[in-house]
Amino acid sequence: MTSETEQDVRSGRDAEAVSRFVERFASEMTEAGMQRMAARVFAALLADDDGSMTSAELAMALQISPAAVSGAISYLTQVSMVGRERDPGSRRDRYRVHDEVWYTTFASRDQVLTRWENALREGVRTLGEDTPAGARLAETVAFFEFLQAELSGMMDRWREHRKTLDLPARDSLPQA
Repeated sequence: MTSETEQDVRSGRDAEAVSRFVERFASEMTEAGMQRMAARVFAALLADDDGSMTSAELAMALQISPAAVSGAISYLTQVSMVGRERDPGSRRDRYRVHDEVWYTTFASRDQVLTRWENALREGVRTLGEDTPAGARLAETVAFFEFLQAELSGMMDRWREHRKTLDLPARDSLPQA
């Protein structure tokens, strides 16, 4: 496998500019609530042509400890943004951004919303619909139901819209 710097040189990229992009996008994700180190690791993977790096490559690229990489990867795999695979013929793990990462990430939110809805419904029963707290929870349940219905339709529309875009097929992209 090639290092990020070797890729940048081969592709004519400015390695410093790539690093600034990674840090800026990571900062934006951190501002939106993602853990800082997870945001940096995700942005580095996203900016990698292959979309995958080993722990050592991530640590070197981001100038962080292997423990920091491990914690970030743990979070990113938990939220289904990154997958773990073995390097062929090696015992090293390779971390890869999922295909259609944003679609997958938003689709998995559907499961989270369902679990929240179920817990909130129980809260409504426990607190009583007639109480201010129960009414607030009932409104939240209704909002999540609406959001899920809209999200499902939106995801279907995205699939159809994506077919109309002039995007390269994932398997036709040049490999590093």
